[in-house]
Amino acid sequence: MVCTTGSTIDEEAIMPAITPSLWFDDNLTDAIEFYTAVFPNSSVERVDRYTDAGPGVPGEVVSALFTLDGQRFIGINGGPVFAFTEAVSFTVDCADQAEVDYYWDRLVDGGQESQCGWLKDRFGLSWQIVPSRLTELTGDPDPARAAAATKAMLGMRKIVIAELEDAVAGL
Repeated sequence: MVCTTGSTIDEEAIMPAITPSLWFDDNLTDAIEFYTAVFPNSSVERVDRYTDAGPGVPGEVVSALFTLDGQRFIGINGGPVFAFTEAVSFTVDCADQAEVDYYWDRLVDGGQESQCGWLKDRFGLSWQIVPSRLTELTGDPDPARAAAATKAMLGMRKIVIAELEDAVAGL
């Protein structure tokens, strides 16, 4: 990349901070407590409260900066104006079935199952719980194996690795 001054910039050295911002109705504190209990390497960095300047009730939480498994997030208690949709979701890459089960069971508690590894948590946020084995099998260079794994996945809610492998082995 070349700047307008003609100097060269090392693109790999520039890493902008992209922080997802999540709009909650009025339950940001509950959401942060929930998510930091589910994900390891999580913490609350800052909680901002309304002051006498408003517009909310002084002392109530308006926003917070928190980290979930090393990823920073901003949360805001913005009111009922906007709701989460499946148009934006977060993917949890899992090494094995134990991780899939752990994240699925915790995140879907009080929420709603969908299909193909998708769920909505109790706050309405969409998650994809994806074992690495799914990607390996659906990306198999043998088209028949990839198709068998894909067909099996399409019939699942939570991804079950053993069922994917059974589908591929049954060719």
